[in-house]
Amino acid sequence: MFARRFALAVAVLAGLIGSQGPEFAQQYRQRLGGALEELNRIIAEFDAEARAQNLTPAEGLSRLEDNADPLARQRGEDMAAAIDRAKRLSEQLQAIASGSPLTRLYVVARDFDPEIAKSALDNYEPAAPLSLGALAAAGLAAFWGWAATHLIAWPFRRRSRLRAMRSQSGAPNSG
Repeated sequence: MFARRFALAVAVLAGLIGSQGPEFAQQYRQRLGGALEELNRIIAEFDAEARAQNLTPAEGLSRLEDNADPLARQRGEDMAAAIDRAKRLSEQLQAIASGSPLTRLYVVARDFDPEIAKSALDNYEPAAPLSLGALAAAGLAAFWGWAATHLIAWPFRRRSRLRAMRSQSGAPNSG
């Protein structure tokens, strides 16, 4: 009886926590969009600087990365990293935007950017989302919480049943 009540409590708690997944994904997506806008602004400035020198952006990067000056070389490495990060974040934002609510959770969990995730978590405000995606996430989390509790409790319940059966079979016959 205790195990069932405990499993129900774990399922409810897991459901409440799981319902926050879509809200976190939404806040993560907003921060992702802001980070991408800033990276695109930086990249556009670099592209304009390269064009002002009659260079393509790739030629500008190559010139910086091959420069003997450590500061210029570091600037080239930083710009290359910014361009790569912008591409990765853009792909992630497209995957989030085009996915269903549960797919968005998967995309965020699979490809999250640590800086953006930390920022979103630091400023996260729990909500009571009533969207279909939030309810589905809550239901899945509740089910997994319930199932995990039963799976963990299974050996103990089995041992208890075996003990009860042994005590019944070993009891003197009152007939």
